[in-house]
Amino acid sequence: MRINRNKCDICGVCVAVCPVDAVSVSEFHVDIDKDKCTECQNCLIACPAKAISSQSFEGINQKESEIDNSPLMGIKKEYDVVVVGAGPGGSVAARFVAENNVSVLLLERDRESGIPVRCAEGISSGGLEQFIDIKPEHISSKITRARLNTPDGNHLEMKSHIKGYILERRIFDADLSDLACEHGATMLTKADVIGLKRLENGKMKVRYRCHDKIREVTCKIVIGADGVESRVGRWAGLKTALDLNDISTSTQYTLSNINVDPELISFYFGNNIAPGGYVWIFPKSKTTANVGIGISGNNAKEKPAQAYLDNFVAQHFPEASISYTVFSGVPIAATLEHIVADNVMLVGDAARHVNPITGGGIKQAMIAGKLAGEMAVQAIRKENYSAKVLKKYQQEWDKALGSKHRFIYKIKEKVLVAGDERLNKIADICKGIPPEKMSLPDLFKAVVKGDPKMVAEMASAFVLSKINV
Repeated sequence: MRINRNKCDICGVCVAVCPVDAVSVSEFHVDIDKDKCTECQNCLIACPAKAISSQSFEGINQKESEIDNSPLMGIKKEYDVVVVGAGPGGSVAARFVAENNVSVLLLERDRESGIPVRCAEGISSGGLEQFIDIKPEHISSKITRARLNTPDGNHLEMKSHIKGYILERRIFDADLSDLACEHGATMLTKADVIGLKRLENGKMKVRYRCHDKIREVTCKIVIGADGVESRVGRWAGLKTALDLNDISTSTQYTLSNINVDPELISFYFGNNIAPGGYVWIFPKSKTTANVGIGISGNNAKEKPAQAYLDNFVAQHFPEASISYTVFSGVPIAATLEHIVADNVMLVGDAARHVNPITGGGIKQAMIAGKLAGEMAVQAIRKENYSAKVLKKYQQEWDKALGSKHRFIYKIKEKVLVAGDERLNKIADICKGIPPEKMSLPDLFKAVVKGDPKMVAEMASAFVLSKINV
Protein backbone atom coordinates (compact mmCIF):
# COMPACT_ATOMS: atom_id res chain seq x y z
CA MET A 1 0.00 0.00 0.00
CA ARG A 2 1.20 3.52 -0.79
CA ILE A 3 0.10 6.94 0.49
CA ASN A 4 -0.10 9.98 -1.75
CA ARG A 5 0.74 12.70 0.75
CA ASN A 6 -0.42 15.42 -1.63
CA LYS A 7 -3.94 14.00 -1.31
CA CYS A 8 -3.87 12.78 2.30
CA ASP A 9 -5.94 14.90 4.72
CA ILE A 10 -4.58 13.08 7.81
CA CYS A 11 -8.13 12.27 8.99
CA GLY A 12 -7.29 8.95 10.70
CA VAL A 13 -9.87 6.75 8.94
CA CYS A 14 -7.13 4.40 7.72
CA VAL A 15 -5.97 3.83 11.30
CA ALA A 16 -9.51 3.09 12.50
CA VAL A 17 -10.16 0.33 9.96
CA CYS A 18 -6.72 -1.33 10.02
CA PRO A 19 -7.14 -4.72 11.76
CA VAL A 20 -3.40 -5.22 12.41
CA ASP A 21 -2.30 -1.79 13.71
CA ALA A 22 -0.08 -1.17 10.69
CA VAL A 23 -1.05 2.48 10.20
CA SER A 24 0.03 5.45 12.30
CA VAL A 25 -0.90 9.10 11.98
CA SER A 26 0.78 12.31 13.13
CA GLU A 27 0.10 15.99 12.58
CA PHE A 28 2.07 15.95 9.34
CA HIS A 29 1.69 12.54 7.70
CA VAL A 30 0.35 8.98 7.79
CA ASP A 31 2.70 5.99 7.80
CA ILE A 32 2.11 2.32 6.97
CA ASP A 33 4.38 -0.28 8.56
CA LYS A 34 5.18 -2.66 5.72
CA ASP A 35 6.15 -5.42 8.15
CA LYS A 36 2.72 -5.40 9.79
CA CYS A 37 0.53 -4.66 6.77
CA THR A 38 -1.42 -7.66 5.40
CA GLU A 39 -2.65 -5.68 2.36
CA CYS A 40 -6.31 -6.27 3.27
CA GLN A 41 -7.04 -2.91 1.55
CA ASN A 42 -9.46 -1.71 4.24
CA CYS A 43 -7.52 1.57 4.36
CA LEU A 44 -7.67 1.94 0.59
CA ILE A 45 -11.44 1.36 0.54
CA ALA A 46 -12.31 3.62 3.49
CA CYS A 47 -9.99 6.56 2.71
CA PRO A 48 -12.36 9.46 1.90
CA ALA A 49 -9.60 11.40 0.12
CA LYS A 50 -8.59 8.36 -1.99
CA ALA A 51 -5.00 9.02 -1.01
CA ILE A 52 -4.03 5.33 -0.67
CA SER A 53 -3.19 3.01 -3.54
CA SER A 54 -2.14 -0.63 -3.72
CA GLN A 55 1.30 0.22 -5.09
CA SER A 56 4.55 -0.64 -3.36
CA PHE A 57 5.59 0.94 -0.07
CA GLU A 58 7.44 4.16 0.36
CA GLY A 59 10.23 4.17 2.89
CA ILE A 60 8.19 4.58 6.03
CA ASN A 61 10.05 3.18 9.01
CA GLN A 62 11.55 6.31 10.50
CA LYS A 63 14.18 5.72 13.15
CA GLU A 64 13.41 7.47 16.39
CA SER A 65 15.98 9.83 17.77
CA GLU A 66 17.18 9.62 21.33
CA ILE A 67 14.88 10.82 24.09
CA ASP A 68 15.33 14.52 24.82
CA ASN A 69 15.43 14.99 28.60
CA SER A 70 16.13 18.71 28.53
CA PRO A 71 13.59 20.89 30.36
CA LEU A 72 10.56 22.08 28.38
CA MET A 73 9.19 25.34 29.67
CA GLY A 74 6.14 24.86 31.89
CA ILE A 75 6.10 21.06 31.49
CA LYS A 76 6.89 18.75 34.41
CA LYS A 77 8.36 15.27 34.13
CA GLU A 78 5.36 13.68 35.88
CA TYR A 79 1.62 14.31 36.21
CA ASP A 80 -1.19 12.37 37.82
CA VAL A 81 -3.12 12.26 34.52
CA VAL A 82 -2.19 12.76 30.87
CA VAL A 83 -5.03 13.43 28.42
CA VAL A 84 -4.28 12.76 24.75
CA GLY A 85 -6.31 14.99 22.44
CA ALA A 86 -7.84 18.42 23.14
CA GLY A 87 -11.17 17.98 21.38
CA PRO A 88 -14.39 18.38 23.40
CA GLY A 89 -13.99 15.04 25.21
CA GLY A 90 -10.33 15.53 26.11
CA SER A 91 -10.71 19.14 27.21
CA VAL A 92 -13.71 18.37 29.40
CA ALA A 93 -11.89 15.39 30.94
CA ALA A 94 -8.86 17.58 31.72
CA ARG A 95 -11.07 20.26 33.26
CA PHE A 96 -12.85 17.84 35.61
CA VAL A 97 -9.51 16.37 36.68
CA ALA A 98 -7.89 19.76 37.25
CA GLU A 99 -10.74 21.32 39.21
CA ASN A 100 -10.25 18.58 41.82
CA ASN A 101 -6.62 19.63 42.38
CA VAL A 102 -5.22 16.62 40.53
CA SER A 103 -2.35 17.42 38.16
CA VAL A 104 -3.12 16.90 34.47
CA LEU A 105 -1.28 17.44 31.18
CA LEU A 106 -3.34 17.88 28.01
CA LEU A 107 -1.40 16.93 24.85
CA GLU A 108 -2.73 18.10 21.47
CA ARG A 109 -1.26 16.95 18.16
CA ASP A 110 -2.25 20.04 16.18
CA ARG A 111 -1.17 23.62 16.71
CA GLU A 112 -4.41 24.41 18.55
CA SER A 113 -7.61 22.64 19.57
CA GLY A 114 -10.53 22.76 17.17
CA ILE A 115 -8.56 22.47 13.92
CA PRO A 116 -9.03 21.02 11.44
CA VAL A 117 -12.83 20.98 11.82
CA ARG A 118 -13.82 17.41 10.89
CA CYS A 119 -17.43 17.89 11.88
CA ALA A 120 -20.77 19.24 10.63
CA GLU A 121 -20.78 21.33 13.86
CA GLY A 122 -24.38 20.62 14.89
CA ILE A 123 -25.41 20.13 18.53
CA SER A 124 -28.54 20.40 20.68
CA SER A 125 -28.47 22.95 23.50
CA GLY A 126 -29.91 20.73 26.24
CA GLY A 127 -27.38 19.97 28.98
CA LEU A 128 -24.54 22.11 27.58
CA GLU A 129 -24.50 24.34 30.66
CA GLN A 130 -22.65 21.67 32.70
CA PHE A 131 -19.69 21.97 30.32
CA ILE A 132 -19.54 25.57 29.12
CA ASP A 133 -21.49 28.83 29.05
CA ILE A 134 -22.54 29.28 25.44
CA LYS A 135 -21.44 32.64 24.03
CA PRO A 136 -22.70 34.32 20.84
CA GLU A 137 -19.33 33.75 19.17
CA HIS A 138 -19.73 29.97 19.62
CA ILE A 139 -22.82 29.91 17.40
CA SER A 140 -23.13 30.35 13.65
CA SER A 141 -26.88 29.71 13.56
CA LYS A 142 -29.75 28.55 15.74
CA ILE A 143 -31.78 25.62 14.43
CA THR A 144 -35.51 25.20 14.93
CA ARG A 145 -36.43 22.66 12.23
CA ALA A 146 -35.11 19.58 10.45
CA ARG A 147 -36.16 18.22 7.05
CA LEU A 148 -35.69 14.61 5.92
CA ASN A 149 -35.73 14.24 2.12
CA THR A 150 -36.54 10.79 0.72
CA PRO A 151 -35.37 9.30 -2.61
CA ASP A 152 -38.69 9.95 -4.40
CA GLY A 153 -38.54 13.70 -3.72
CA ASN A 154 -40.88 13.77 -0.73
CA HIS A 155 -39.87 15.10 2.66
CA LEU A 156 -40.76 15.07 6.34
CA GLU A 157 -40.27 18.07 8.56
CA MET A 158 -39.64 18.18 12.30
CA LYS A 159 -39.98 21.26 14.49
CA SER A 160 -37.61 20.86 17.44
CA HIS A 161 -38.69 21.59 21.02
CA ILE A 162 -35.00 21.76 22.00
CA LYS A 163 -32.87 24.57 20.58
CA GLY A 164 -30.15 23.41 18.24
CA TYR A 165 -26.93 25.16 17.26
CA ILE A 166 -24.50 25.09 14.38
CA LEU A 167 -21.28 25.83 16.22
CA GLU A 168 -18.08 27.58 15.32
CA ARG A 169 -15.98 24.62 16.41
CA ARG A 170 -12.67 26.47 16.22
CA ILE A 171 -13.87 28.95 18.84
CA PHE A 172 -15.95 26.45 20.85
CA ASP A 173 -13.15 23.87 21.14
CA ALA A 174 -10.56 26.54 21.98
CA ASP A 175 -12.75 27.85 24.79
CA LEU A 176 -13.22 24.32 26.18
CA SER A 177 -9.45 23.80 26.35
CA ASP A 178 -8.98 27.30 27.79
CA LEU A 179 -11.53 26.41 30.47
CA ALA A 180 -9.51 23.32 31.37
CA CYS A 181 -6.38 25.45 31.70
CA GLU A 182 -8.22 28.03 33.82
CA HIS A 183 -9.06 25.20 36.25
CA GLY A 184 -5.40 24.19 36.48
CA ALA A 185 -4.65 21.88 33.56
CA THR A 186 -1.39 22.25 31.65
CA MET A 187 -1.71 22.13 27.86
CA LEU A 188 0.96 21.47 25.23
CA THR A 189 0.19 21.77 21.50
CA LYS A 190 2.11 20.30 18.56
CA ALA A 191 2.71 17.35 20.88
CA ASP A 192 2.16 14.15 18.91
CA VAL A 193 1.87 11.11 21.20
CA ILE A 194 3.74 8.17 19.63
CA GLY A 195 3.69 5.49 22.33
CA LEU A 196 2.79 4.25 25.80
CA LYS A 197 4.67 1.98 28.16
CA ARG A 198 3.52 0.54 31.47
CA LEU A 199 6.27 0.72 34.08
CA GLU A 200 7.10 -1.76 36.83
CA ASN A 201 5.95 0.72 39.48
CA GLY A 202 2.42 0.68 38.04
CA LYS A 203 2.69 4.05 36.31
CA MET A 204 2.67 4.89 32.58
CA LYS A 205 5.32 6.44 30.39
CA VAL A 206 3.87 8.56 27.57
CA ARG A 207 6.20 9.24 24.67
CA TYR A 208 5.52 12.18 22.36
CA ARG A 209 7.17 14.16 19.60
CA CYS A 210 7.31 17.93 20.04
CA HIS A 211 9.33 20.31 17.84
CA ASP A 212 11.06 17.36 16.16
CA LYS A 213 12.30 15.99 19.47
CA ILE A 214 11.15 12.84 21.26
CA ARG A 215 10.15 13.44 24.87
CA GLU A 216 8.57 11.42 27.69
CA VAL A 217 6.27 12.14 30.59
CA THR A 218 5.24 9.83 33.42
CA CYS A 219 1.71 9.59 34.79
CA LYS A 220 -0.67 7.33 36.66
CA ILE A 221 -3.62 7.46 34.25
CA VAL A 222 -3.89 8.14 30.51
CA ILE A 223 -7.20 9.33 29.05
CA GLY A 224 -7.28 8.69 25.32
CA ALA A 225 -9.36 11.28 23.49
CA ASP A 226 -7.38 10.83 20.29
CA GLY A 227 -10.23 10.44 17.83
CA VAL A 228 -11.45 7.73 15.52
CA GLU A 229 -7.91 6.38 15.02
CA SER A 230 -7.24 6.00 18.80
CA ARG A 231 -3.69 4.79 18.94
CA VAL A 232 -3.90 5.06 22.73
CA GLY A 233 -6.53 2.33 22.80
CA ARG A 234 -4.45 0.01 20.64
CA TRP A 235 -1.30 0.57 22.66
CA ALA A 236 -3.28 -0.30 25.79
CA GLY A 237 -4.34 -3.61 24.25
CA LEU A 238 -7.96 -2.63 23.55
CA LYS A 239 -9.67 -3.79 20.37
CA THR A 240 -10.48 -0.57 18.52
CA ALA A 241 -10.41 -1.62 14.84
CA LEU A 242 -13.69 -0.94 13.04
CA ASP A 243 -15.37 -3.03 10.37
CA LEU A 244 -15.96 -1.15 7.14
CA ASN A 245 -19.72 -1.13 7.72
CA ASP A 246 -19.15 0.53 11.11
CA ILE A 247 -17.37 3.62 9.83
CA SER A 248 -18.84 6.45 7.82
CA THR A 249 -16.30 7.72 5.33
CA SER A 250 -17.08 11.39 4.84
CA THR A 251 -16.37 14.50 2.83
CA GLN A 252 -17.64 17.98 3.68
CA TYR A 253 -17.54 21.31 1.88
CA THR A 254 -18.24 24.67 3.42
CA LEU A 255 -20.15 26.39 0.63
CA SER A 256 -20.67 30.11 0.15
CA ASN A 257 -22.74 32.06 -2.39
CA ILE A 258 -25.80 29.90 -1.73
CA ASN A 259 -29.35 30.45 -0.51
CA VAL A 260 -30.32 28.53 2.65
CA ASP A 261 -32.75 28.88 5.54
CA PRO A 262 -30.47 29.56 8.55
CA GLU A 263 -32.88 27.80 10.95
CA LEU A 264 -33.33 24.58 8.93
CA ILE A 265 -31.03 21.56 8.75
CA SER A 266 -31.68 19.15 5.89
CA PHE A 267 -30.85 15.51 5.23
CA TYR A 268 -31.05 13.66 1.91
CA PHE A 269 -31.35 9.88 1.68
CA GLY A 270 -31.21 7.46 -1.22
CA ASN A 271 -29.01 4.84 -2.82
CA ASN A 272 -28.03 7.17 -5.66
CA ILE A 273 -27.43 10.09 -3.29
CA ALA A 274 -25.58 8.53 -0.35
CA PRO A 275 -25.63 4.70 -0.14
CA GLY A 276 -25.62 3.53 3.46
CA GLY A 277 -25.67 7.11 4.72
CA TYR A 278 -26.95 10.58 3.89
CA VAL A 279 -26.11 14.09 2.71
CA TRP A 280 -26.52 16.93 5.21
CA ILE A 281 -26.94 20.68 4.86
CA PHE A 282 -26.10 22.56 8.07
CA PRO A 283 -26.48 26.33 7.56
CA LYS A 284 -23.95 28.73 9.05
CA SER A 285 -25.72 31.82 7.70
CA LYS A 286 -28.22 32.68 4.96
CA THR A 287 -25.48 32.29 2.35
CA THR A 288 -23.10 29.67 3.76
CA ALA A 289 -23.48 26.07 4.94
CA ASN A 290 -21.59 22.91 5.77
CA VAL A 291 -22.70 20.48 3.06
CA GLY A 292 -21.35 17.00 3.54
CA ILE A 293 -21.87 13.32 3.00
CA GLY A 294 -21.20 10.15 4.93
CA ILE A 295 -21.45 6.68 3.41
CA SER A 296 -20.61 3.39 5.07
CA GLY A 297 -17.15 2.07 4.32
CA ASN A 298 -18.52 -0.93 2.44
CA ASN A 299 -20.29 1.39 0.02
CA ALA A 300 -17.08 3.28 -0.76
CA LYS A 301 -15.58 0.34 -2.66
CA GLU A 302 -16.97 1.32 -6.04
CA LYS A 303 -17.33 5.09 -5.67
CA PRO A 304 -15.88 7.48 -3.05
CA ALA A 305 -18.05 9.73 -0.90
CA GLN A 306 -16.65 12.86 -2.53
CA ALA A 307 -17.91 11.80 -5.97
CA TYR A 308 -21.47 11.48 -4.59
CA LEU A 309 -21.12 14.86 -2.87
CA ASP A 310 -19.88 16.52 -6.06
CA ASN A 311 -22.97 15.24 -7.89
CA PHE A 312 -25.24 16.58 -5.14
CA VAL A 313 -23.61 20.01 -5.02
CA ALA A 314 -23.68 20.33 -8.82
CA GLN A 315 -27.42 19.61 -8.78
CA HIS A 316 -28.47 21.68 -5.76
CA PHE A 317 -25.85 24.46 -5.54
CA PRO A 318 -24.39 24.96 -9.03
CA GLU A 319 -23.26 28.53 -8.28
CA ALA A 320 -21.59 27.74 -4.96
CA SER A 321 -17.99 28.43 -4.05
CA ILE A 322 -16.12 25.93 -1.87
CA SER A 323 -14.29 27.76 0.90
CA TYR A 324 -13.26 24.71 2.97
CA THR A 325 -12.90 20.99 2.27
CA VAL A 326 -12.40 18.33 4.89
CA PHE A 327 -12.26 14.54 4.85
CA SER A 328 -13.10 12.52 7.94
CA GLY A 329 -14.31 9.24 9.33
CA VAL A 330 -17.13 8.85 11.84
CA PRO A 331 -17.57 5.63 13.85
CA ILE A 332 -21.17 4.45 13.46
CA ALA A 333 -20.77 1.54 15.83
CA ALA A 334 -21.84 0.69 19.34
CA THR A 335 -19.44 1.72 22.12
CA LEU A 336 -16.37 -0.52 22.25
CA GLU A 337 -16.82 -3.64 24.36
CA HIS A 338 -13.96 -2.44 26.58
CA ILE A 339 -13.09 1.26 26.97
CA VAL A 340 -10.78 0.83 29.97
CA ALA A 341 -7.55 -1.03 30.64
CA ASP A 342 -5.04 -0.77 33.45
CA ASN A 343 -4.14 2.96 33.72
CA VAL A 344 -6.17 3.85 30.58
CA MET A 345 -9.64 5.17 29.72
CA LEU A 346 -10.99 6.13 26.28
CA VAL A 347 -13.51 8.90 25.55
CA GLY A 348 -15.31 10.31 22.51
CA ASP A 349 -14.67 8.92 19.03
CA ALA A 350 -11.81 6.85 20.47
CA ALA A 351 -14.34 4.83 22.49
CA ARG A 352 -17.00 5.02 19.71
CA HIS A 353 -19.11 7.40 21.80
CA VAL A 354 -21.11 8.44 18.75
CA ASN A 355 -24.80 8.03 17.92
CA PRO A 356 -24.66 5.12 15.43
CA ILE A 357 -27.50 6.54 13.32
CA THR A 358 -26.93 10.30 13.28
CA GLY A 359 -23.14 10.26 13.70
CA GLY A 360 -23.45 13.01 16.31
CA GLY A 361 -20.74 12.90 18.96
CA ILE A 362 -19.86 16.33 20.38
CA LYS A 363 -22.06 16.19 23.46
CA GLN A 364 -21.48 12.44 23.88
CA ALA A 365 -17.73 13.11 24.04
CA MET A 366 -18.19 15.80 26.67
CA ILE A 367 -20.41 13.55 28.80
CA ALA A 368 -17.81 10.79 28.58
CA GLY A 369 -15.01 13.28 29.32
CA LYS A 370 -16.73 14.42 32.49
CA LEU A 371 -17.26 10.82 33.64
CA ALA A 372 -13.68 9.81 32.83
CA GLY A 373 -12.25 12.91 34.54
CA GLU A 374 -14.24 12.25 37.70
CA MET A 375 -13.24 8.57 37.66
CA ALA A 376 -9.57 9.49 37.27
CA VAL A 377 -9.78 11.66 40.38
CA GLN A 378 -11.36 8.82 42.38
CA ALA A 379 -8.68 6.36 41.22
CA ILE A 380 -5.83 8.78 42.04
CA ARG A 381 -7.19 9.25 45.54
CA LYS A 382 -7.50 5.48 46.00
CA GLU A 383 -4.01 5.02 44.53
CA ASN A 384 -5.42 2.24 42.39
CA TYR A 385 -5.37 2.67 38.60
CA SER A 386 -6.30 -0.87 37.59
CA ALA A 387 -8.95 -1.73 35.02
CA LYS A 388 -10.96 -3.21 37.88
CA VAL A 389 -11.30 0.22 39.48
CA LEU A 390 -11.55 2.22 36.24
CA LYS A 391 -14.33 -0.08 35.03
CA LYS A 392 -16.74 2.05 37.03
CA TYR A 393 -16.30 4.69 34.34
CA GLN A 394 -17.58 2.26 31.70
CA GLN A 395 -20.53 1.37 33.94
CA GLU A 396 -21.40 5.04 34.37
CA TRP A 397 -21.18 5.56 30.61
CA ASP A 398 -23.56 2.64 30.07
CA LYS A 399 -26.05 4.24 32.44
CA ALA A 400 -25.75 7.61 30.71
CA LEU A 401 -25.78 6.64 27.02
CA GLY A 402 -24.04 3.33 26.34
CA SER A 403 -27.10 1.08 26.60
CA LYS A 404 -29.08 3.51 24.45
CA HIS A 405 -26.37 3.49 21.80
CA ARG A 406 -26.34 -0.30 21.66
CA PHE A 407 -30.08 -0.24 21.03
CA ILE A 408 -29.69 2.44 18.35
CA TYR A 409 -26.95 0.37 16.71
CA LYS A 410 -29.29 -2.61 16.48
CA ILE A 411 -31.92 -0.37 14.88
CA LYS A 412 -29.31 0.84 12.41
CA GLU A 413 -28.39 -2.72 11.52
CA LYS A 414 -31.91 -4.08 11.26
CA VAL A 415 -34.14 -1.20 10.24
CA LEU A 416 -32.34 1.82 8.86
CA VAL A 417 -30.11 0.03 6.37
CA ALA A 418 -33.06 0.29 4.03
CA GLY A 419 -33.49 0.44 0.29
CA ASP A 420 -35.07 3.40 -1.47
CA GLU A 421 -38.49 1.74 -1.62
CA ARG A 422 -38.58 1.30 2.13
CA LEU A 423 -37.39 4.84 2.82
CA ASN A 424 -40.17 6.16 0.59
CA LYS A 425 -42.67 3.99 2.43
CA ILE A 426 -41.54 5.40 5.78
CA ALA A 427 -42.21 8.91 4.48
CA ASP A 428 -45.66 7.88 3.24
CA ILE A 429 -46.54 6.40 6.64
CA CYS A 430 -45.48 9.58 8.45
CA LYS A 431 -46.97 12.17 6.10
CA GLY A 432 -49.87 12.92 8.43
CA ILE A 433 -47.75 13.84 11.45
CA PRO A 434 -47.56 17.66 11.93
CA PRO A 435 -43.99 19.07 12.08
CA GLU A 436 -44.45 20.23 15.69
CA LYS A 437 -45.34 16.67 16.73
CA MET A 438 -42.65 14.98 14.68
CA SER A 439 -39.58 13.75 16.54
CA LEU A 440 -37.31 10.75 16.06
CA PRO A 441 -39.21 8.71 18.70
CA ASP A 442 -42.52 9.69 17.05
CA LEU A 443 -41.06 8.79 13.67
CA PHE A 444 -40.07 5.32 14.88
CA LYS A 445 -43.50 4.80 16.46
CA ALA A 446 -45.28 5.75 13.27
CA VAL A 447 -43.02 3.56 11.18
CA VAL A 448 -43.49 0.42 13.25
CA LYS A 449 -47.22 1.04 13.58
CA GLY A 450 -47.54 0.96 9.81
CA ASP A 451 -45.25 -2.00 9.25
CA PRO A 452 -45.75 -5.19 11.32
CA LYS A 453 -42.49 -6.67 10.07
CA MET A 454 -40.61 -3.65 11.34
CA VAL A 455 -42.30 -4.04 14.75
CA ALA A 456 -40.74 -7.49 15.02
CA GLU A 457 -37.34 -6.19 13.89
CA MET A 458 -37.33 -3.36 16.42
CA ALA A 459 -38.52 -5.68 19.19
CA SER A 460 -35.68 -8.03 18.31
CA ALA A 461 -33.21 -5.11 18.33
CA PHE A 462 -34.46 -4.05 21.77
CA VAL A 463 -34.08 -7.54 23.23
CA LEU A 464 -30.59 -7.96 21.73
CA SER A 465 -29.54 -4.57 23.10
CA LYS A 466 -30.41 -5.67 26.63
CA ILE A 467 -28.65 -9.02 26.62
CA ASN A 468 -25.13 -7.63 27.11
CA VAL A 469 -25.95 -4.59 29.28
